[in-house]
Amino acid sequence: MSLTIDVDDAAWNAIPGLEELTRRAASATFAATGIDPRDFETAILFADDAHVAELNAHWRGKSGPTNVLSFPAPEGVRVPDGEPRPLGDIVLASGVTAREAAELAKPLNAHACHLIIHGLLHLLGYDHEDEAEAAEMEGLERDILKGLGIADPYERP
Repeated sequence: MSLTIDVDDAAWNAIPGLEELTRRAASATFAATGIDPRDFETAILFADDAHVAELNAHWRGKSGPTNVLSFPAPEGVRVPDGEPRPLGDIVLASGVTAREAAELAKPLNAHACHLIIHGLLHLLGYDHEDEAEAAEMEGLERDILKGLGIADPYERP
């Protein structure tokens, strides 16, 4: 997989090895879904809350930041043979992610990893609009995180 990682907010420096964590999360997500990562390219932006709030307002019509946004690539994008197909982009908000991790008593790196996986699953077509979809997506998230040595994000202390 061609993965571009951009860190636009220094607050993300609170996670040592963020780029490696991101690559491990992406690889584990593709492995769990059985999708060949070599077929795709994606970008992940680690931004501040203000940037995510702007994107959330513009693209979703919602005010304020959210923890993660996923922007799937348009269907039918033509690419040359042998080139990876654009999967889409993911944006994470530093402040929201840090606050949620603290509120959930979860390590920041574990919560960020969960959100990366969550965002990628959205790009791969998973959703949580109804109970069945949510159960499938959450089950995948749990399995992927377990494989990375990260505790169940839905288990409350």
